[in-house]
Amino acid sequence: MTPDTWAALLGSSSDPPEAYDLLEEHLARRVDRKGIHARRLARELELLETEPAMPGVRELIEEARSRGLLLAIASSSERDWVIEHLRRLGLLLHFDAIVCSDDVERTKPAPDLYEKALEALGVRPDEAIAFEDSIHGVAAAKAAGIFTVAVPNEVTRHLGNPNADLIVDSVDAMTLDRYIAAAKKTQAP
Repeated sequence: MTPDTWAALLGSSSDPPEAYDLLEEHLARRVDRKGIHARRLARELELLETEPAMPGVRELIEEARSRGLLLAIASSSERDWVIEHLRRLGLLLHFDAIVCSDDVERTKPAPDLYEKALEALGVRPDEAIAFEDSIHGVAAAKAAGIFTVAVPNEVTRHLGNPNADLIVDSVDAMTLDRYIAAAKKTQAP
């Protein structure tokens, strides 16, 4: 599978069925999807156990909280997975709302996760900024009407993200004030 094919699946589900379809097509036979899922999840959790928060994330969250800004997670992953990683990173208590695949019928690129997060926070789309690392995530946030910052990861970096309002290499590339100013600039009449 090409990196473009794999990256195109990212952000829509923590376990995209299309990945299994591609594997079965490549092997020309059915595979044990549940078994593969269990092994993949165990390995993913093992690798993530030592993975720190992305550079600048913790600082941006802390600055936003110190200013009284509301924060939410809108993830196509399952709630248990998201909660576990936020807890491991010591970030769980910083979020006012966590909306996951368990909470909506459609995940990214549909806007449902973001719409539900906005509703939970009681804010309008023009009062929010979304940070996303995948094409599906950017599409979902934009469909919800939110100013969107693409922060590509190692897998999605080569794809570009022309639909994002802003693309940065790392969250710490800009200050919170600069992100807010960029969002306000795009909303000006």
